[in-house]
Amino acid sequence: MANTFYNEILTEHNMHPIHKHPMEGANFVLQGVNPTCGDDITLSLKVENDVIVDGAYEGDGCAISQASADMMLDLIIGKSKDEALRLSEIFLRMIKGKITDEEKEELEEAGILEDISHMPARVKCAVLGWHTMDEMFKKKA
Repeated sequence: MANTFYNEILTEHNMHPIHKHPMEGANFVLQGVNPTCGDDITLSLKVENDVIVDGAYEGDGCAISQASADMMLDLIIGKSKDEALRLSEIFLRMIKGKITDEEKEELEEAGILEDISHMPARVKCAVLGWHTMDEMFKKKA
């Protein structure tokens, strides 16, 4: 049953992504590329008073990279930059298999990607959007 739920969420985020579109007015924009498999996204965020008020991504890639970016945006819009970075740190630890159940709950839907830790070839796909966000905020820190 868990595998069916995982597949349904991945499929939904790929067939009907909420945040995959061009975005005007972004004050943080960064391209993230996974040269290993060709995943390529451009992450755009609008941050006001240290809060992420809007976000979008564009690009191409596998189902995992695209769904993960969409889920990440669901989670971080409305959060402060520091909170988004904290959630990213939890997500990245989850992918390494090192989080608590309480931390996984904080990731909401993105928590379904926990089993990626058992698929080393797919880890870079799952973390592409998260690494891109981390990098953009660290560059403008």
